[in-house]
Amino acid sequence: MHKSVLKDESIKYLALKEDDVVVDMTLGYAGHSSEILKRINGGFLFAFDQDEIAISSSYTKLSAISNNFKIIKSNFVHLKKELNNENIFEVDKVLFDLGVSSPQLDVSDRGFSFHGDARIDMRMDQSNELDAHFVVNNYSYDKLVEIFYNYGEEKFAKSIAKNIVLKREEKVIKTTSDLVEIIKESVPFKYKREKHPARKVFQAIRIEVNDELNVFEKALRDSISMLSVGGRICVITFHSLEDKICKNIFNEFSKEDEILKNMPVVPEKLKPNYKVIKTVKPSKEEIKNNPRARSSKLRVIERVKR
Repeated sequence: MHKSVLKDESIKYLALKEDDVVVDMTLGYAGHSSEILKRINGGFLFAFDQDEIAISSSYTKLSAISNNFKIIKSNFVHLKKELNNENIFEVDKVLFDLGVSSPQLDVSDRGFSFHGDARIDMRMDQSNELDAHFVVNNYSYDKLVEIFYNYGEEKFAKSIAKNIVLKREEKVIKTTSDLVEIIKESVPFKYKREKHPARKVFQAIRIEVNDELNVFEKALRDSISMLSVGGRICVITFHSLEDKICKNIFNEFSKEDEILKNMPVVPEKLKPNYKVIKTVKPSKEEIKNNPRARSSKLRVIERVKR
């Protein structure tokens, strides 16, 4: 069963009002969206997802709460276009939960998990042409090293990439268990004892297949630009690359001009339009009850003026 990470904290810091127009950029199985919908009786919720199974499940769940919602089957990179089509040009609250949902990890035939045995896939949107099977069997050694280093921060990227290229010359690498075995053969024994050795490589391939970092950066910038005065964005990240993008963009929009720091009184019109509200980490209790929360972090920004 999927447990939403930092749910109480994100709902708290969204500071929802009854008539808010809210966007859940990552609907999943409606853990956050359900709580949002309960609190906006006079407002409206738009929720983005690409996964047909998640959409179907969430529609049933949300319909039992209210009709004030619309699920948009699209990558959230298309936020502006999709909302403009609904005659929405400004929103009050936005939530990003960048974790892969538990059902996606747990359903073996999706090929996300290094614990199962399935065709390597990892597509969030299964209509996409690029999948993990193509990445593993066709990307050059240099390209594999690049994504393992950059997206997985994998220190054994070179030896893993080298063995992938050697093994696929013998036969096509078809399944997640095939890939896991190659990774295990490519790293020292001590490394295998610390954490699952395939964790970072699987993360890196998933990010590449779904273009997650570029998509996230564009969507976050677009959502900031659409935010109403008093509006807030909450972002839940799960690894340092996402968090770095979020932190840098929030700082960029909320940063005061260096020249103004020496002024005794800064005129209101010269102050930044946005203010960073909070950074929150999960409690020890939440990590104990939901181990997938351990690497998560919530960042919050508010638009204070136009």
